[in-house]
Amino acid sequence: MTSSATEGIKTVLHPVSDLAAAKAVYAALLGVPPQNDESYYVGFEAAGQHIGLVPRGGPQGMTSPVAYWHVADIAAKLLEVTAAGATVKEPAHDVGGGRLVATVTDPDGNVLGLLQDP
Repeated sequence: MTSSATEGIKTVLHPVSDLAAAKAVYAALLGVPPQNDESYYVGFEAAGQHIGLVPRGGPQGMTSPVAYWHVADIAAKLLEVTAAGATVKEPAHDVGGGRLVATVTDPDGNVLGLLQDP
């Protein structure tokens, strides 16, 4: 049906109102300290997953968790999912180190993330 498969969901970002409080809860849940610990983002690596905490939903205005599907070619996947009925919410852009992310909404308004590593 599609020309490019995903590598699955490997990243989930959570908007949080109190970064310090959330960091303590997620560290206890995951059993590891954060790998990235900045005022604008806290990220954990656990069991092959990346769990990120985004204060106040960050510049993208997240209001609920977003699962990011890892893909080999984000441009191709964006074309495929929009042709199938998704709407681009946040176009592909570099978030550092060549990592590209984008978000789309499905026909019901659910936000789906796409992520391409360099």
